[in-house]
Amino acid sequence: MNFNLTEEQLAVREAARDFAQKELKPGVIERDSKMLYPTEQIRGMAELGFLGMMVSPEYGGGGMDTLSYVLAMEEISKVDNSCSVIMSVNNSLVCWGIETFGSEEQKQKYLPRLAAGEWIGSFCLSEPEAGSDATSQRTTAIDMGDHYLLNGTKNWITNGGTSKLHIVIAQTDAEKGHRGINAFLVEADWDGVSIGAKEDKLGIRSSDTHTIMYTDVKVPKENRIGDDGFGFKFAMKTLSGGRIGIAAQALGIAGGAYELSLAYAQERSAFGKPIIKHQAISFKLADMATDIEAAKMMVYRAAWLKDQKLDYDTASSMAKLYASEVAMRHTVEAVQIHGGYGFVKEYHVERLMRDAKITQIYEGTSEVQRIVISRAVEKGKPYIDM
Repeated sequence: MNFNLTEEQLAVREAARDFAQKELKPGVIERDSKMLYPTEQIRGMAELGFLGMMVSPEYGGGGMDTLSYVLAMEEISKVDNSCSVIMSVNNSLVCWGIETFGSEEQKQKYLPRLAAGEWIGSFCLSEPEAGSDATSQRTTAIDMGDHYLLNGTKNWITNGGTSKLHIVIAQTDAEKGHRGINAFLVEADWDGVSIGAKEDKLGIRSSDTHTIMYTDVKVPKENRIGDDGFGFKFAMKTLSGGRIGIAAQALGIAGGAYELSLAYAQERSAFGKPIIKHQAISFKLADMATDIEAAKMMVYRAAWLKDQKLDYDTASSMAKLYASEVAMRHTVEAVQIHGGYGFVKEYHVERLMRDAKITQIYEGTSEVQRIVISRAVEKGKPYIDM
């Protein structure tokens, strides 16, 4: 296998790292503490093309591969995960879902706005009772002939307060089970769409997470994605790609914690020498470096499989599972390496630790990923599929 990045990929990574360090890091602590939406920062990301990286140039996007997107996500996530989750949802779930499965009319109408950052999108699957279980949707879309009538509640919606376009998963025929589910493109300013209060979260605090209510919303027939009954497959395939983005976010969190810890360990002295010279600290850093490298190979490989149009479902679940657990484990270690300084906001690692937890929860919890992986194992699939 060729582990060398292309010149374009290296340039993307450098641009993302430069933007994260110069534009995101200043003010990130205040935005997190006060739950301030990163309006200017998102505008800057849009200008760099980070909100429509994989969208075809035909629709105003960058036409980049998944690995380039992963590299950018990784660097942004080392610094500001509220920005990276906004970027992830817009790229992995909304833009990719529309371009891959939408009609030409839908692509022409929505992708240029989304890719340019003129509009931000949201993916509305989770519900108060069903969580991310797409088979248990209580939100309904009743076929009224020339339109659907949408009713229901979605919660934990990233970009819920700022998105102009929602992809809503809803049940149209309960008797058909998962074959009676559809996905709809719903504009946020339509009558009957209302937004709940912003959630006060443990981490990713400056991203806007809301409950969204739909009351007798008229959705034109042309805003259904795919054939009737395609919604469940759409959700599963889109989430599978989305997990690569969240795996990249987790990888970035772990990498950011490692870089901060390494620098601190080289500067901080105890008992007459830099603490990196003490095995208690150097061994922690060695474990961090090793686990991050292993996670990186899994995440990059999942992205490569997707770019090669090979089956990446199991690989994305493995990458998301492992990278999120690495992020959680080693942000805790980063706080420990920093000692008392790690417990205060100034040194950033406590925020990364809080942000790490969500990577084990959204786009399907770690338990959900183990279900996906175990089903592949039950079928006798090898743990590496080339």
